Amino acid sequence: MIQSKNLGGLFDLDRLEEEIAEAENEMAEPSFWDDNESAQATINQLNLLKDKYQQFTEMVDERDELELMLEMQHEEYDTETQKELEERCGFLQEKLQKYELDQLLSEPYDHNNAILELHPGAGGTESQDWGSMLLRMYTRWAEKRQFQVETVDYLAGDEAGIKSVTLLIKGYNAYGYLKSEKGVHRLVRISPFDSAKRRHTSFCSVDIMPELDGNVDVTINTDDLKIDTFRASGAGGQHINKTESAVRITHLPTGFVVSSQAQRSQLKNREQAMGMLKAKLYQRELDKKAQEAASLRGEQLEIGWGSQIRSYVFHPYSMVKDHRTDAETGNVQAVMDGEIDIFINAYLKKQLAKED
Repeated sequence: MIQSKNLGGLFDLDRLEEEIAEAENEMAEPSFWDDNESAQATINQLNLLKDKYQQFTEMVDERDELELMLEMQHEEYDTETQKELEERCGFLQEKLQKYELDQLLSEPYDHNNAILELHPGAGGTESQDWGSMLLRMYTRWAEKRQFQVETVDYLAGDEAGIKSVTLLIKGYNAYGYLKSEKGVHRLVRISPFDSAKRRHTSFCSVDIMPELDGNVDVTINTDDLKIDTFRASGAGGQHINKTESAVRITHLPTGFVVSSQAQRSQLKNREQAMGMLKAKLYQRELDKKAQEAASLRGEQLEIGWGSQIRSYVFHPYSMVKDHRTDAETGNVQAVMDGEIDIFINAYLKKQLAKED
């Protein structure tokens, strides 16, 4: 049975009620709509707080009802009631686990949309195919959460798969969840492209950044930028193949390169590319701070190609294992279909334990 302390320990309910009241009082001020952007942010925040409050109270009500059913079972056992009780307890436990996970996302930009980049390593068609498999995995994961997935930039492989892809994943907590995926993902399988049916190892780098809003100030010197335009490729309409609407920006001091070809106009693609560049530079600062903190704790923290975070083994056995948390599963197909919450949950809980 779900214990009261499990629900009560998720957050301070009194504090949540205070935050809702504060937001509602702010909305009642005559000057509330003087700044439309700020007003909309307050409304969005209030809706999120109310949704959190409603989810919590619904779980409390469900728990109370189940406890009453359990007492009745103790007095007079009924097989059908017992079956219903077990099913509803299972559903409530799942809700509780998801809700508890959401409370772990407390960093400044955890609630933001996420920018996800995939870059296959050396290995030609084999690694490019691995990149397309990860693209499918993350797309499936996002769709199951009812997140929107927008392909910002896509470069197809020579024979199969992808050379690189950039996705904008829109949804509450998208960055908070997906930040656990940053690093190198390793695949071991019998290659479908090898006539000798030999085992191959492929790598793909996954980079995750928060989509930043206008409140984040990232200074970029225009003299440090090299901006190129080109014809977009792939789906999007005839016009994109006839005009140079796609934009590529190179940040010379860091070597960062960002591209956008999803928008219909060159101006909008440029704005989106600049937003991604700001996110990359912001993430770079976060990584520096993480390195410094790890150094103070005496830890070794590799960021980039040295940080192999997870292995997906298709042969000679089936297993996906995260090397940071030791979370693992033998159901490889489920993982490739987007069932990656086991790894996200383990990562977030480990990060929380470090803070404690």
